[in-house]
Amino acid sequence: MSSTTLFSTVTTHHGAAASTATRAASVVLLAGLTAAAAQISTPLPFTQVPFTFQPMVVLLGGLALGSRLGASAQVLYLLAGIAGLPVFAASASLPQGILRLMGPTGGYLLSYPVAAFLVGRLAERGLDRKYLTSVVAMFAGLVVIYAAGASMLAIVTRPVSTSAAAAFQNAVLTGVLPFVAADLLKLLLAAAIVPSLWKFVRPTNP
Repeated sequence: MSSTTLFSTVTTHHGAAASTATRAASVVLLAGLTAAAAQISTPLPFTQVPFTFQPMVVLLGGLALGSRLGASAQVLYLLAGIAGLPVFAASASLPQGILRLMGPTGGYLLSYPVAAFLVGRLAERGLDRKYLTSVVAMFAGLVVIYAAGASMLAIVTRPVSTSAAAAFQNAVLTGVLPFVAADLLKLLLAAAIVPSLWKFVRPTNP
C-alpha cells in the first residue's frame, strides 16, 4: 500500500526529500490559492452561503499534498482570516475576521482542515493514483464540508420555535442541495488532475 503523495514523490525525484522550506512554500501556496478561490464567489438570493471554488481547492490540495500539508494549509488560511486579512469570500452582510467563523458559513470554513486531512490520508493510501478512487477520496472530503457546513448553518439560523431537526433540514435545503450539482461536476473534472500527473511520475513506493 502506498504511503507517498504526488508532492512527496515529485520533490524526491528532484533530489532529497522535500526540505522544510519546500513544504512550507507548498502550504503557503495552497493557503493563497484557497484565499484566491474565495474571491471568485457568487451570492445567492435564497441563502447566506455563497457559491465559491474553495471546496475544490481544499480537496485537490489534500489529494496532491497529503494529509499534514493539506490540513496545515487550511489552518494557515483560517489563521489569516482570523487575523483580519480579507481572505474570506466578500459579503455585504458577513464580516471578515474571526466573526465569520461564528456565522452561517463558519462550519464550511472550519471543516476545511478536516476535509483536506481526510482526502490527504486517502491519497497516502494510494487512492490518488486512479481517477475513480480519486473521485471517492474527494467526495469523502466534500461530505465532511457539507456536514459541518449544514450543522453550523442550522445552529446559527435556527429560530427559537424550531426544532433542531427542522433547522438542520432547512440548512440542508439552503446550504447543501443548491450546490450539489455544481460541486459534483467540478469534483468529477478536478479528480482527473492528480491521476493524470501521476502518469508522468515514477512512484518511489509503488
